[in-house]
Amino acid sequence: MRTSGWVWILACISLAFTRAFSEDAELGSARVVFQTNYGDIEFGFFRSVAPKTVEHIFKLVRMGCYNTNHFFRVDKGFVAQVADVVGGRTAPLNQEQREEAEKTVVGEFSDVKHVRGVLSMGRFADPNSASSSFSILLGDAPHLDGQYAIFGRVTKGDETLRKLEQLPTRQEGIFVMPLERISILSTYYYDNKATKVEEDTCEQEKSMLRRRLAASAIEIEKQRMKCFP
Repeated sequence: MRTSGWVWILACISLAFTRAFSEDAELGSARVVFQTNYGDIEFGFFRSVAPKTVEHIFKLVRMGCYNTNHFFRVDKGFVAQVADVVGGRTAPLNQEQREEAEKTVVGEFSDVKHVRGVLSMGRFADPNSASSSFSILLGDAPHLDGQYAIFGRVTKGDETLRKLEQLPTRQEGIFVMPLERISILSTYYYDNKATKVEEDTCEQEKSMLRRRLAASAIEIEKQRMKCFP
């Protein structure tokens, strides 16, 4: 093989690593957790890739719109899809929740790939019709690339996804659907960066307390030796 051929291969490898690292770098510190009847799933978000979509999902979570919703589709090796909250919840939406849930988001399509773990918005034929339904990829699906807006990925909970993949299903048209309801019992939002700062601060305080206790013990021992030589 000519030298130019090796240069081309190395360039492709370098590009692949660069893309992988850039996608990791784009993952912000915000996290959302879905607590299901089969375990928790935590998500991180690509704000720089799909800012409008991410903000819309954040609003829905903060307002509790996904609570009592469910996964209506689990196609092993392909996707686990969250139902649209307008029709998927067991609890009724209040007026404020409904207004937000009925909003649609402009299609923020990117070159981020549909691989296992990424979050991809559902939509109808209209590319700007995404609302609240989204899919968690359970395998690589390159035929979806550029067609659906990717806005984040799973950061914890792959073991929960594997449990979902083992559930019995039925075929209904193009959809593979679980026989039993996979409920989203509750959801919450937190900032991973703030949590890390709190943990570091707590460890610093513990370390300082240990040093003070050690110093106090030494001082007590000195006083004891003076009084009882």
